[in-house]
Amino acid sequence: MKLLSVVSLALVAIANAAPQGIDVSSWQPSINWATVKANGIEFAYIKATEGTSYTSPEFSSQYTGATNNNIIRGGYHFARPDISSGATQANFFLAHGGGWSADGRTLPGALDIEYNPYGATCYGLSASAMVAWIRDFSNTYHSKTSRYPVIYTTTDWWQTCTGNNNGFGTTNPLWIARYASSIGTLPAGWAFTTFWQYADSGPNPGDADLFNGDSAGLKRMATG
Repeated sequence: MKLLSVVSLALVAIANAAPQGIDVSSWQPSINWATVKANGIEFAYIKATEGTSYTSPEFSSQYTGATNNNIIRGGYHFARPDISSGATQANFFLAHGGGWSADGRTLPGALDIEYNPYGATCYGLSASAMVAWIRDFSNTYHSKTSRYPVIYTTTDWWQTCTGNNNGFGTTNPLWIARYASSIGTLPAGWAFTTFWQYADSGPNPGDADLFNGDSAGLKRMATG
């Protein structure tokens, strides 16, 4: 699988036939997954949980819809480092849709760690405390599934809130969010990104994503 650190959307899509994906949440109810599949979507990340009390009311139907249309799928958790430990939230995620199995169609769960929509950008945590929180979540998820979670973030947030920590690149696949024609600078520790969220809208529901590789590589990602 060819992995690129800084790429243009056009070159990735054309040269590598990069699998297209979407990520969705309760903001996208009543998705026609057959249409999504017909549009060429090969994978989907679906919001399962947030913090320690929220479960998406659309998760089950979205997950089933993706499954029934042979779309490789996985759940994601929106992190709330201000309300409980990383381990607590990893266990909550695992109990409500965030699990993984080596069936060839389930992506490892993703940790959505980004700007706080409810208050302070870094959730009131120092950079060292944030790194410890993410590691707690990651290690807990790994201990229960044998997979490290994908980390979804932006370079700016990672630099600001973790001090641009470089300690996750060898374990956790990166899912970078950048709405531009190229990915740009990645957070420290990662030589490449596995997923790229390149737009927050498009012809399909939710956000638009690419996998950095080919369809066989995506299948290996799901198989573990």
